[in-house]
Amino acid sequence: MVHANAFHPDLRGTARWLPRSAVSKRSLPVVRALTGLTGRRTPSDVRVERAGDITVRVYRPPTAADPSAALLWIHGGGYVIGSAAQDDWLCRHFARELGIVVASADYRLAPEHPFPAPLHDCHDALSWLARQPDIDADRIAIGGASAGGGLAAALALLAHERGEVHPVFQLLAYPMLDDRTVLRTDLDESNFRLWNNRSNAFGWQAYTALPPGDPAVSGLAAPARYEDLSGLPPAWIGVGSLDLFHDEDLAYAKRLADNGVACDTLVIDGAFHGFDEVLAKTGVARSFRSAQVAALTAALAS
Repeated sequence: MVHANAFHPDLRGTARWLPRSAVSKRSLPVVRALTGLTGRRTPSDVRVERAGDITVRVYRPPTAADPSAALLWIHGGGYVIGSAAQDDWLCRHFARELGIVVASADYRLAPEHPFPAPLHDCHDALSWLARQPDIDADRIAIGGASAGGGLAAALALLAHERGEVHPVFQLLAYPMLDDRTVLRTDLDESNFRLWNNRSNAFGWQAYTALPPGDPAVSGLAAPARYEDLSGLPPAWIGVGSLDLFHDEDLAYAKRLADNGVACDTLVIDGAFHGFDEVLAKTGVARSFRSAQVAALTAALAS
């Protein structure tokens, strides 16, 4: 039974009609075909560049410092669907509002390319961005939403391990961080939208090539499993109270803080997974984006 009053007032009218699950093994080809319609044509203000085995979409504001601060953005899609082109509008927004260069990584998808291929693709994109002559390599933030947020968190860990590029901030919008959430039987899924534990099980199985909860799942695949979070760049984590990832995200934020990493959190009461993309023009979605811009502005100012 849908508890309509649980949803944020800006979201109630649409939430009742949205599916609880976005993708499954059976629906994957259809969903990919539909989402693949986005990005068939590259807008004139977007430049596509090669970075290792993938491409990145680059967005520049009308005026930017030289060298410019930058954001590497990583799209969502449960590790199995989506493309960088789906976030053209958001990356333009960040570039314009912040006056910085934004690059969006078109990483390879599972299950055809399981961990660590997508993470390594993102590191290649980060390395490429840091090498660009018009980019200040000391002022690069990394960010993403959902699985992209999980990849951004993992990228912060991998970059810290390798020590080649040093991101100064991680912006994590409802990140997908912990495969063990699949094992929870205590969750009331009646208010979940677009991503429930059935989708979650499929996404994690596809990405890790292991059963969710398997002890062999790497902490670089599921950052919530990573033991030592010290030394990472400061973070911002935003999530809705009706998001499947709510608990794992706040647990990760606490672990960051416990390891000496500054982490600001924002919980949107009554918001479901991906609310800011599905209902981008609502007041609550605009406020969510404004909070992200403010966090990035403060992080990149120095």
